[in-house]
Amino acid sequence: MSGTREELPFFVYGTLRPGEPNHDRFLLGRTSAETPAALARARLYDGPGYPYAVLDASVSDTVTGEVAWAAPGEYGELLAVLDHLEEYIAPGHPRNLYERVAHDVVRPDGTAVRAWVYVAAPRVATRLRTDGVLIRGGDWSGRLSR
Repeated sequence: MSGTREELPFFVYGTLRPGEPNHDRFLLGRTSAETPAALARARLYDGPGYPYAVLDASVSDTVTGEVAWAAPGEYGELLAVLDHLEEYIAPGHPRNLYERVAHDVVRPDGTAVRAWVYVAAPRVATRLRTDGVLIRGGDWSGRLSR
């Protein structure tokens, strides 16, 4: 499920969102569209300095973000750049900071989009569930106003 063959869009929820520090550095000029979306049944934790989404089927929380589609001819480079940024090496690799998983996200009109989502790797997720700082409301961009 976490292979690289399928050219899915990317769900971004932290420093890659518009207005955040990594958006222009990594996404500007490499995407054809970015639209609001939400990741259901997930919690958002402070890194600090960057967030981690943790999937959790037992919660009704959502994580707010955008779905970004790669511009024509940019997919391979964008995938490599984002994998490097998110410290994703390979599925299940013990040194992964994040895992890249294919997961449905929902746009405001209710339509689901299958997208790559970088979620906390298992060892990181375990630590966050125990000692992490939960970002209430699941919105990284709104975290400072809460």
